[in-house]
Amino acid sequence: MRNSSFPVLILVAGVLAGCAGETDRYTVAPPQVNEKVSIRFGSVEVRDVSLPSYAASDEIHQQLDGGVLKSSTSVLWADSPERAVELELTRNLAKLTGARVASDPWPFEAFPDARLEVRFEELLPGANGILRATGQYFVAVEEGRERSGLFELNAPYDLEAGPTAIARARGQVMLDLAIFIARNGLK
Repeated sequence: MRNSSFPVLILVAGVLAGCAGETDRYTVAPPQVNEKVSIRFGSVEVRDVSLPSYAASDEIHQQLDGGVLKSSTSVLWADSPERAVELELTRNLAKLTGARVASDPWPFEAFPDARLEVRFEELLPGANGILRATGQYFVAVEEGRERSGLFELNAPYDLEAGPTAIARARGQVMLDLAIFIARNGLK
């Protein structure tokens, strides 16, 4: 005996697949690095970057008036945000300093001269058109003075341009953070 519900199931699956919304994924285009910052270390490991749960999510969050965070499953980052932010910071530090900079796990035989950890308290596109990044960085060294510092950085973005503008602002904040850490934590 033939199962007469099988063609109906295929039809329903096809209709549901056609109704599924498309997902847009956004990447951060790195801003131009136009300056050099000398640091006292020849090699730096970007060991860990931690983000608040909303910023670590694949969904792109934006703050609305009243402080509510809004996101959509159809508007996503193209890469895991913690991995992407770590790589953005690594690339920017390498270009700024000329040092050998790599993210964890350290790929070289010789140990790095310094290890960097960054903990974001906030990485939030605000309702006011300002992407705000606050947190703390830590520089660990085997010999010498270890350091830490607080950061508070902002980058404007066009509220009407949506996720593309948010991605551009995040790229600028990561460059600004790399400059700040190079000048204050790696000197």
